[in-house]
Amino acid sequence: MKEHLLFSSSTELVRVSTAALVYITAEGNYSTAYLADGGEYVLTLQLGQIERRIEEQAGSDDGHFIRIGKSLIVNKDYITYINPGRQRLILSDGRSFKHELSASREALKSLKEFLEQEA
Repeated sequence: MKEHLLFSSSTELVRVSTAALVYITAEGNYSTAYLADGGEYVLTLQLGQIERRIEEQAGSDDGHFIRIGKSLIVNKDYITYINPGRQRLILSDGRSFKHELSASREALKSLKEFLEQEA
């Protein structure tokens, strides 16, 4: 896995450690990257563009980042809890942060099955 991901546009450049990137959410033409230290960056990129850049930089076989539905990419290293019925996902390092997110039942069910097969 590459140590950093680089997101650049005509107006900005954001360089983030892959281990520090917890998840990315999308809203229209913008995305927000949430970091383990509590920081966040609003990127002028759509989630599909970010997904392609992660694949290009980290490598398609890397597998640390998983897209969940239309508006969420998560770092699977931080997935600690999935409950498809309650549409609940918790990302945590077990020490310093805990992010509770919601996603569709179908997306979380698929994610749960994927992680169970991978174990």
